[in-house]
Amino acid sequence: QVQLRESGGGSVQAGGSLRLSCVASGNMYSRYCIGWFRQAPDTEREGVATIDADGIIRYAHPVQGRFNISKDNVENVVYLQMNNLNPEDTGMYYCAAVAVPSYAHYCPPYDDWGQGTQVTVSS
Repeated sequence: QVQLRESGGGSVQAGGSLRLSCVASGNMYSRYCIGWFRQAPDTEREGVATIDADGIIRYAHPVQGRFNISKDNVENVVYLQMNNLNPEDTGMYYCAAVAVPSYAHYCPPYDDWGQGTQVTVSS
């Protein structure tokens, strides 16, 4: 199992930027999906940005053009650069990962989760 630890959250005004980091430790998988999810109060958790085992990046529609996900394979760190933030981006941001079988080209349900880092955007 992989341990994930997020950092970089905080409070910013609308239009500001934040960079989240997720450090993965433990026995990292040879093939895996990893990504960022968020949950606002009284809402369901939603995917924000993910990188699958083939390196394909996907963004949720509300963050396209504003957020950028990247991965440092040497240090096992995943970043989420968030620009032009708005109040709707407020929530707890989680990093998650899942092992991917060698024959698969999809992401199974994520089962390794970090504790989350809070992002608050004020208008």
